This record gives sequence, structure tokens and C-alpha cells, in this order.
Amino acid sequence: EDYLETIYILNRRTGFVRSIDIANEMGYSKPSVSKGMSLLREMGYIVVADDGEIKLTKNGLKRAKEVYSRHLLIREFFIRKLGVNPTTAETDACKVEHVISEETYLRLRNFMSECLSDSDDSELIKDIEIK
Repeated sequence: EDYLETIYILNRRTGFVRSIDIANEMGYSKPSVSKGMSLLREMGYIVVADDGEIKLTKNGLKRAKEVYSRHLLIREFFIRKLGVNPTTAETDACKVEHVISEETYLRLRNFMSECLSDSDDSELIKDIEIK
């Protein structure tokens, strides 16, 4: 999930993603990223072009958006509702996003959507409500 999320974020940021970009972003070795990319390719989440560009498939994009949305929601809850500093919130969201139940996530999403709809956070709301 972290690889998918990183590919999604890097693609949004630069429009072009290679294994080295993922390794640099995540602080992983190139062999570790290569192994991860092989698994994602086998699962049908990515395709790798001859020039090394990594692209998410339709299913990969869907899953990456789900993971990214979950991460944003949890991070923003920690920051806005619990007063956690952004650095800690980012680190903790990376951990929690993988273990939170679907029921809890959906309730948290509904809660945060209501809270955010009263503010001027239309971009954040759009990202959080990606399904």
C-alpha cells in the first residue's frame, strides 16, 4: 500500500515515476523497490514501460486513491481535531491507515466530511472523498 500511495503522490507531483524516484521518496534501497514493483506488477496494479516509467493500472489507481484518501483523512483528523503537530500526525497516519477497520474509517470519514464542509477546504474534501 505504501508503494501504491507513493507512486500516486509522485505522479501527481511530477507526472513521471521511476523506481529511483520511489526509492528516494521512501528512503528504500533500489533492490527493495524493485522487489516491491515486481509484486505490484504481478498483482496487476502497475505496468512498467520500456523507459522505466511506472504507471498505475485502473485497479492500481483505484487502490492508490483509496490508500491516499485514508491517509489524508487520518492525518487531518489528528491535526485538526486532536491538535497533533503535523510531523507526528503524518508519521502516525502512515501507521494507522493500514490497521484501521473499514467501519471506523467510514465513520471517521463521515465525521470529518461534516467538519470540513463548514470550512474552505474544498480540495482536501475532494481528496478525502475519493472512492
